[in-house]
Amino acid sequence: MKQIILTGDRPTGNLHVGHYVGSLAERVKLQNSGKYDEIYIMIADAQALTDNAEHPERVRQNIMKVALDYLAVGIDPEKTNIFIQSMVPQLTELTFYYMNLVTVSRVQRNPTVKAEIQMRNFEASIPVGFFCYPISQAADITAFNATAVPVGEDQEPMLEQCREIVHKFNTVYGETLTMPQIVLPSNNACMRLPGTDGKAKMSKSLGNCIYLADPEEVVREKIMSMYTDPDHIRVQDPGKLEGNTVFTYLDAFCQPEHFAEFLPDYQNLDELKAHYQRGGLGDVKVKKFLNNVMQSLLSPMRERRAQWEGRLPEVYEILKKGSEIAAETAQGTLDRVRHAMKIDYFTDIGLLK
Repeated sequence: MKQIILTGDRPTGNLHVGHYVGSLAERVKLQNSGKYDEIYIMIADAQALTDNAEHPERVRQNIMKVALDYLAVGIDPEKTNIFIQSMVPQLTELTFYYMNLVTVSRVQRNPTVKAEIQMRNFEASIPVGFFCYPISQAADITAFNATAVPVGEDQEPMLEQCREIVHKFNTVYGETLTMPQIVLPSNNACMRLPGTDGKAKMSKSLGNCIYLADPEEVVREKIMSMYTDPDHIRVQDPGKLEGNTVFTYLDAFCQPEHFAEFLPDYQNLDELKAHYQRGGLGDVKVKKFLNNVMQSLLSPMRERRAQWEGRLPEVYEILKKGSEIAAETAQGTLDRVRHAMKIDYFTDIGLLK
């Protein structure tokens, strides 16, 4: 069986470092591993419209931003097909057929859907398109026969629902769809990166993000104002690591070589943590170290992004070609689905058989 990856993001703004540690870094690693025959990364504009239907221009403007973020982090268009969801109409048809295999109550129980509905204040009036997006996501995954889906922990319930749809379809219509597996970040600190304000989740709507496209000075300002231990008032005070956003980010981003380069007083992160906990280490020093760590990560991304910004017609062609390849692949899956469901009426005079 071919090993195939499908993953993607909604174009609701620039991607941030939470996206990077949650899935983008894993995608780049998997892309370069040589273990996968095909890789598809989707800019999920149709999904973004489920809660932005009255603001299509907002979604449209973000297509190129997300594409540039992909290229900046190291997604290679020679190895990976980057495509736009709405340019693959076969996904919509697959979604429609899968709707018959899922109950309303099952979608309502999906923890990710419940959390998203609450976050958007949709409790009283949920757009049907938004409510059905787990089913749409299943169509996206199965259309490309994905065997692996690298996502953040918050998307685990969505993949589980996809697996249920695959099982149901194959049970009713015969073995047709590929069962996908989730690929989570290998670093536990990356499972769900908090916002700079200490809130549970980094979110564009909360304004607590460090964006991959942020200039160096903006990143520094955000880090220096980052939430730490509110009881760590004086340098000599013992500090707490629990809920301390600076140390959470260090867990996610810091590498052993960063100490030799930026903070040679310490051998590793454990030493730094121990000093902070017993007192005598100020927040400013730790934040400056984190800033150096983050800048070393983001600087190459800024350079790659600037290069691609000077070649926007090439980015356009990458998206166009990727969408054409995606549509061709999805059509093959749709043909098999229609055949399994016995609705391929005009194929080989099927209606007369």
